[in-house]
Amino acid sequence: FVSSSIIETGKGNSRILSSMSKANHEVHTKTNLVTVASCPKASPVQCELMQSNCPFPHYFSTTLFSCNLSYLLCSFLGLLYQEYRDKSTREEIETRRLQDSQTDPEETSPSEETPSEAEPTSTIENKAPPQINLLRNSNSRFNLWQDLPEVQSSGVLSILQPDEIKLQEAMFELVTSEASYYKSLNLLVSHFMENERLKKILHQSEAHILFSNVLDVMAVSERFLLDLEQRVEENIVISDVCDIVYQHTVNHFSVYITYVSNQTYQERAYKQLLQDKPAFREVISQLELDPKCKGLSFSSFLILPFQRITRLKLLVQNILKKVEEKSDRESTALDAHKELETVVKACNEGVRKMSRTEQMISIQKKLEFKIKSVPIISHSRWLLKQGELQQMNGPKTSRTLRTKKLFREIYLFLFNDLLVICRQIPGDKYQVFDSAPRGLLRVEELEDQGQSLANVFILRLLENADDREASYMLKASSQSEMKRWMISLAPNRRTKFVSFTSRLVDCPQIQCVHPYVAQQPDELSLELADVLNILDKTDDGWIFGERLHDQERGWFPSSMGEEILNPKIRAQNLKECFRVHKSDDSQRRKLGSRNRQ
Repeated sequence: FVSSSIIETGKGNSRILSSMSKANHEVHTKTNLVTVASCPKASPVQCELMQSNCPFPHYFSTTLFSCNLSYLLCSFLGLLYQEYRDKSTREEIETRRLQDSQTDPEETSPSEETPSEAEPTSTIENKAPPQINLLRNSNSRFNLWQDLPEVQSSGVLSILQPDEIKLQEAMFELVTSEASYYKSLNLLVSHFMENERLKKILHQSEAHILFSNVLDVMAVSERFLLDLEQRVEENIVISDVCDIVYQHTVNHFSVYITYVSNQTYQERAYKQLLQDKPAFREVISQLELDPKCKGLSFSSFLILPFQRITRLKLLVQNILKKVEEKSDRESTALDAHKELETVVKACNEGVRKMSRTEQMISIQKKLEFKIKSVPIISHSRWLLKQGELQQMNGPKTSRTLRTKKLFREIYLFLFNDLLVICRQIPGDKYQVFDSAPRGLLRVEELEDQGQSLANVFILRLLENADDREASYMLKASSQSEMKRWMISLAPNRRTKFVSFTSRLVDCPQIQCVHPYVAQQPDELSLELADVLNILDKTDDGWIFGERLHDQERGWFPSSMGEEILNPKIRAQNLKECFRVHKSDDSQRRKLGSRNRQ
């Protein structure tokens, strides 16, 4: 068996080797175990599992497995990515709820560590093969790695350690979710983009804006999926997938930046077409009603690439949390994560660039300067917050004045590097009467000053438009609005709770149970199952949070989430994030990162 049964052919391709001697394997027998010392594909676990009298023929023979894998992936293609993603995140939420209700996080399933798209896996004793029953739906079409007939019949589940099984599930999940994503992309192209009626309605330029380079994105996904499938076919116990992710991210994933950067144009064009072309609206409605779409909207297909590239980064994070520390697989996962993070940031920046430019032009047209004019439009400037506040009239000693005109309306435009203070004038215009660099702003909250001075804070300009210090006593409409202004005006001001970067483990945390779309520049859009540190909160239902997986900050309604009460789970979440975001390149090089020429 050892010398001849590792002939692994799948779809006509030699998967590993034609014989043991061809791989220059050194075989050592010890307590009926065979160690393969120099196989480039075999993990330490795989090496130890090779037995001289191997009872696991399916484990090493992937001819049959490759055929079944293709069938399996086809069955996964029955799930559209939107369904796959929604179901998995909701199951993740339920898993975290279960963890939070238990005393010891070690008693819960491995999904506690993951923004996962697969069903959670329960931790069991080493003596018995692990079984996954948590949240199992009899109608679910989700399959786990350990549910594969080849895996179950091979007996490897009784030999692999629970941590290795969790890692296998995380890697297998990345493969199956890519299959589901490719299915949805294919439907976007074949069902919508290539529809003959739609082609006749749309001009070529309109179709280009609406669908952008989706064909390039689909081609990249197809190549990526084929490489992932080939890796799984090589052996039932997957050696790694992050090296494949790294190669494709570096060499091919720039197509995502192009697609996502077009998002603002795409959304505008879609809305305009719905408004101006009844025939377009009618065809889209009919296509959406097709059973193939499973009740999903056309727009849900258009945003797939941005959702996928973001989720792919989270899936690699999930793998990174499970690989052995200071190992080659950890180094590879860190490299893949770093490259994906670069692509995601470029996608975000591409989306923001156009909307910011248009917004700055619009603001510039509305401003009339009573003081020396300040150029508003700049490539490095963008709006952080705008809105109306009440300014106290008269000197600061007039806090006790009993007059109906104690406060007067002013309007603030806060940019990332500049504050502009205005009064609104007729014609939707704003007259600027003061300004200051953002770095020269200080804020101070007034406490216990009575009902008339509730939600009042002091804004100090260390150097204003007249090159002198100025102070404004400002009143917000609510406590949350006051805190939001104070944090935006002075971002380095200490918040109520300690941030993620402080490395203190007892920071309050919350997980998102309802998606939220930001309505203001200082707000944070949330996806289901996001976990955030709570940096500040208000009595009227707002939270200032820092998302763990990307460290983005912003405000959101407290009703969007559920607080994580178990301190062990909170500490575990922080520990995992510190590991994911460590960026000491010199240390990573010492781990023996693979040559990626």
